[in-house]
Amino acid sequence: MHLIESGPYRFLLDCGLHRGPGEDIRRRNRFFSFNPATIDALFLSHAHLDHCGNIPNLIRQGFVGPIFCTHATRDLIAVMLEDSERIQMNRIQMNTAPYSRSRQVGGIKPDTPGETTSSSVKQAIAACVGVDFQSNVQVNPDVQIRFIEAGHILGSAIIVVKLIHVGREFTITFSGDLGRRGLPYLCDPSPLPSADLIICESTYGGRTHDTVEQMSEKMAGFVEQTLDRGGKVLIPAFSLGRTQLVLHYLRNWMKRGIMPRMPIYIDSPLAKKIATIHQQYGSFLVPEDEEVTCEWIDDEEDAMYQSTQRDPCIILASGGMCEGGRIVSHLRTHIDDPRSSIVLVSYQASDSLGAQLLSRVSTVHFQRRRWNKWINVGEIKGFSGHADENDFQWLLADAAQATRHVRLVHGEPKQMTALAKQMRQMGFSDVESPSENQSVLL
Repeated sequence: MHLIESGPYRFLLDCGLHRGPGEDIRRRNRFFSFNPATIDALFLSHAHLDHCGNIPNLIRQGFVGPIFCTHATRDLIAVMLEDSERIQMNRIQMNTAPYSRSRQVGGIKPDTPGETTSSSVKQAIAACVGVDFQSNVQVNPDVQIRFIEAGHILGSAIIVVKLIHVGREFTITFSGDLGRRGLPYLCDPSPLPSADLIICESTYGGRTHDTVEQMSEKMAGFVEQTLDRGGKVLIPAFSLGRTQLVLHYLRNWMKRGIMPRMPIYIDSPLAKKIATIHQQYGSFLVPEDEEVTCEWIDDEEDAMYQSTQRDPCIILASGGMCEGGRIVSHLRTHIDDPRSSIVLVSYQASDSLGAQLLSRVSTVHFQRRRWNKWINVGEIKGFSGHADENDFQWLLADAAQATRHVRLVHGEPKQMTALAKQMRQMGFSDVESPSENQSVLL
C-alpha cells in the first residue's frame, strides 16, 4: 500500500492485507497511518489479497472514492474479498465462542474495525471502475492513469500515474507484481516505462526459476514414483493464480506423454469460482485442451471419499503453504503413508507447515498434535508467477537512463539487496529499499 500526495489530491496504490497470527499483524491491518476519508481514489494492480484484502476496512473507515482496476481484477476481487470475509468471520466465531475464551486474540469482537463485513465488501465491489489495458483514463484534470499488462495473474497490471503539479508533469510507475516471460499460459509482462519514480516489487530479486523442462522432469518423477507405489500425489496451491497454472501444466504434460495419465481432482471451492471468471477472459489466456479431463470436488465429504480410495490420483487442493484450506484434511489422511507424495509448488514461509514438511525432521506438528512424516516430500520452484533475475533484466532495462528514483518493495531484504545491485549495474542512479511510512519527494 502506497500513498500518493499531489497538491490537494491523495491516492492509494493497492490496499493489501497482512497475513499471519499475532496482535501486531491485526493492528497493522486495523489502523492506517492516514485518514481513509481523505483518499480520492484507489488504483488497484491485481486481486491477490496482499494487494486488495484490506479494502473493506478502508471503506469502513471512511473511503468513498472509486477503485480503478482492470475488468478481470474487478470480477476476481468479488470472489476473493467474499472468501476472505468468510474465513475471517469463521475465525472470529471460533475466538469469541463461550467455550474458547482462552483463545481470544487481542479481545477483538466481530464488529471491531479490521474484520470485513458483508456491507463493506459489497461497497468495495460496487466502487470498482473497470479499465481497459493501455487506455488513458483521466481521473481528474490533473491526474491520468494507464494500466499495462503485468503478466502475474489474470487482470494484473503495471500502473502508470501522470500528475500535473504547479505546471510540471510527474510520472510514477508502480509495478504491482510482475509476471514471467515465456510461460505458455498467461500474457507476457510488459517492460516498465521510465518515470520520476518507479515502485518495483522484488520478490525474486537475485534468483532464477526452474525452466519448464526442469519442472516437467521433476513432476513426472514424483508422479511416476507415486503411481508405482499406489499412492496419492497431493499438490497444495493458492486458489488464485497457482492452481490454474499448475492444472494447465499437468494436463499439458499428460497429453504430451511427458508424465503418466492419472485422475486429477481439484479440491478448492474458491478456485472453481475463479475458473468460471477465467472462462470469461479467454482472450488473455492460452486455451485449455479438453483432452485431459479433471474433476472438481464440491464438498468435504466428496473430498474425503476421493482421498481414501485405493486408486492413485492427483489431488490439487487449496492452501499453498498447508497452513489452511482443503489440503490440511488430505495431509492428515496421508502424512504417515509412505506410498504417497506431497509436491510443494508455492513459496513456503519459514514458520509455515510447508516449511516443516521440507525440513529434515521425522515429525511435523499441526492441528494440535504431532504426526509422523512418512509421506514423500518434494518441491518444484518453477511455478512462481513472479519475475526472476532474468526477467527483471529484460523488464527494467529500457527505463534505466530516464528514471530518477527507484524504491524496491514486496520482497525479503536479501532479494531487495540483490535486485538493487542489479539495477545499479543497469544504470539506475537512485535505488533504495524504503522503511514503512518513508516518503519520497519528487
